[in-house]
Amino acid sequence: MNDKVEIGSLKIDKVDYLDLDNEITNAISNKGKLFISYANAHTVNRTYKNKNLADKLNSFDIIHPDGIGIYIASKILYGSNGFKKRISGSDFYPILAELSVKNNFRVFFFGHNEKTLNLINKNYPLLSIAGLQKGYNFDSQLVINSINTVSADILIVGLGFSKQEEWILKHKDELNCNVCISVGDGIKVFAGTKIRGPKFMRTLGLEWFVRFLTNPLKYFNRYIIGNPLFLLRILLIKISNFK
Repeated sequence: MNDKVEIGSLKIDKVDYLDLDNEITNAISNKGKLFISYANAHTVNRTYKNKNLADKLNSFDIIHPDGIGIYIASKILYGSNGFKKRISGSDFYPILAELSVKNNFRVFFFGHNEKTLNLINKNYPLLSIAGLQKGYNFDSQLVINSINTVSADILIVGLGFSKQEEWILKHKDELNCNVCISVGDGIKVFAGTKIRGPKFMRTLGLEWFVRFLTNPLKYFNRYIIGNPLFLLRILLIKISNFK
């Protein structure tokens, strides 16, 4: 992927769901290697506190935009050259699941807890699940051995940002899977347990607000403080570009 939008310190790919499908399919068909992460307002904010984190994220093959904040930021900074539409991981993962079913891709899920992981097969009974590994108190070498032993095509890693990205980059050369995707709490989407709110709120880009309401104490800093801070940072970048 060569067409990117720079937001803060991150170089985010101008991709849509079809582009991601094609890149994943090509990597598996050609026995290649593809590492995918995401960027949203929270991840951009985190890179302001940790410059090394931006370098780590930018080393992924693809960083896909995630959520309304990144979409708005691209429009503020680049106008018509920003992202064409809002995309999100939560909307992409069901598409990825159907793609995997259609092509019989073997998917390994790493993250969350056993209860959540065990619901994936119920939600997607036709999905070829290569393996399940909870994301707490794990031995990395045993996890890698499990992934490689079952010959997974796609590895889904949901350890939370930025632990998952750091784990992937540390062990990428040891993994035999063709595609590795960091998903945050996206494993809940595969399990059918992620609370996303009514469709009209998602369409309006207010899914974050629904998430905040489910756990205000946990998400207060991320959303109520973090979202305005993100917007302020974007406006400051825009102003500095006029100088």
